[in-house]
Amino acid sequence: MTGSARRRTGDSRYGGRVPLVAAVVCPHPPLLVPEVAGTAAPELDDLRAACDTAVRRLLAVDPDAVVLLGAGPTTGPIFAPATGSLQPWGVDLDVPLVPGQPDRGAVLPLSLTVGAWLLARQDVRAQVAAVQVAADAGAAEVEALAESIAGSAVRVALLVLGDGSACRGQKSPGYDDPRAEAYDRRVATALAGADLDVLLDLDPVVSTELKAAGRASWQVLAGAARSSGGGWRGELLHDAAPYGVAYFVASWERM
Repeated sequence: MTGSARRRTGDSRYGGRVPLVAAVVCPHPPLLVPEVAGTAAPELDDLRAACDTAVRRLLAVDPDAVVLLGAGPTTGPIFAPATGSLQPWGVDLDVPLVPGQPDRGAVLPLSLTVGAWLLARQDVRAQVAAVQVAADAGAAEVEALAESIAGSAVRVALLVLGDGSACRGQKSPGYDDPRAEAYDRRVATALAGADLDVLLDLDPVVSTELKAAGRASWQVLAGAARSSGGGWRGELLHDAAPYGVAYFVASWERM
């Protein structure tokens, strides 16, 4: 069945619904952008390549819309035109949500700015949208956002932005916390296995203490996948903590 046919009829496996069709998880350090990293850019070449691979896989399912999902000051959609800036990190570079958009419009948080930058590295033909989730979002807020994404009238692919703990060693942004490595290992295993229960069970308080910026976004992903129905298969493409911050890249597809 072609993409256009699926858009007209849905998928019989899910009762004719138009579910979430794919998702990838990427981190959002500003150093991922070579202009920000400068001479240190090669240090994240492997991470950058893994992100590119994940985004290409996301686009290969021919979604109607790609939705960027990441942490922000509030919870809700960000409507185009919207633009992120890397000026706070020393580079005069604007990143529009939709490539070529002429107006600055709304302001993208860092997570969605990096997400838009990753997306702009590919040939994107689908509609692009953005949703932010508050870092301290509780279960009800996460569930409501997840259901709104899963209930979309079009075939949605999610580009989820989120870092793991920032407490992996004495030189990390959050200093050293002995709980961090186990927390990150649990997240990595859950992303590799598309384990919705583990992600939904992440403790918001512990996540905040470990400065894990991806907690709420991962939980929205898990909730949207559950609300969409069907089974999921995950693959972990990258797992490292080069600067004391855990960076995961994962790809999820329907079984």
